[in-house]
Amino acid sequence: MSSESLICGIDEVGRGPLAGPVVAAAVILDPKRPIDGLDDSKKLTEKCREQLFEQIRSRALAWSLGRAEVAEIDELNILWASLLAMRRAVEALPLCPRHALIDGNRIPEDLPCSAEAIVGGDGSEPAIAAASIIAKVSRDREMKELDGHFPGYGLARHKGYPTKQHIDALQRLGVSEIHRRSFGPVRRLLA
Repeated sequence: MSSESLICGIDEVGRGPLAGPVVAAAVILDPKRPIDGLDDSKKLTEKCREQLFEQIRSRALAWSLGRAEVAEIDELNILWASLLAMRRAVEALPLCPRHALIDGNRIPEDLPCSAEAIVGGDGSEPAIAAASIIAKVSRDREMKELDGHFPGYGLARHKGYPTKQHIDALQRLGVSEIHRRSFGPVRRLLA
């Protein structure tokens, strides 16, 4: 396969939660092995995302994850941490893409290829949709695992997003090491 056809889709998940990392994925789909049903991960059921996750992992030419940890989110801010996670995902690919399609309106700095940002790209570009599914399933699985290490917050259910259950648990249990101290609801509890 020539490098001219290596286009990767990039998306991230986890900008809004109060806890856990922001996770990005980069995916280079194989045009000879199309995958039906790719769409913005938020529009798919959990069962459908899980099935597509396995298909993407087995059929894509390459895929990888990048992340920014809670300390990096608090130090940089969530936008810059998201862009960092995206760049790390591209750098982790076993193949170097010629071009990247990125969901949103910002392009990470220092990518090893040309890139374009596409608002709503996870609903219109199959490679970005695949990246959104890989990122979401990976992060959701991690949050379910963290629920066992940090019981009582309900992380398996809300994945760290600021639900009433999560805010109530923060007030009851306090702030854990996986909570983002720079985010308003957490910052106010620490004040």
